[in-house]
Amino acid sequence: MLKIYFKSTCSTCRKALDILKEETSEHIEIVEYMKTRPSAQEIKEIVELIGIKPLDLVRKKEDLYKNEYKNKQISDQEWFEILSRFPELIERPIVVKDGRAMIGRPPETIKAWWTA
Repeated sequence: MLKIYFKSTCSTCRKALDILKEETSEHIEIVEYMKTRPSAQEIKEIVELIGIKPLDLVRKKEDLYKNEYKNKQISDQEWFEILSRFPELIERPIVVKDGRAMIGRPPETIKAWWTA
């Protein structure tokens, strides 16, 4: 299974998808997470696959983060719920394959990850 969490207006996401298409002929499931919000459980699974804390998945340049969440004590479970409710806070793109995942930023890192 190969999946990319993707935002169509994001040039980094589009470049990541192009790289995946170059690297494989495998079917790529594209999850437009702004249209189909991932559940808190799905976000938890992604975080575990990447091996990071939920806060590491947050886009810290977003105004919503700066205005509402920066410097606040928020539990991991609360972050899963927040990221599910406000997917614009999720760092992107995220690539999932064979029980592992990565944030494809910059997108060129996907090539090295893909072959590891």
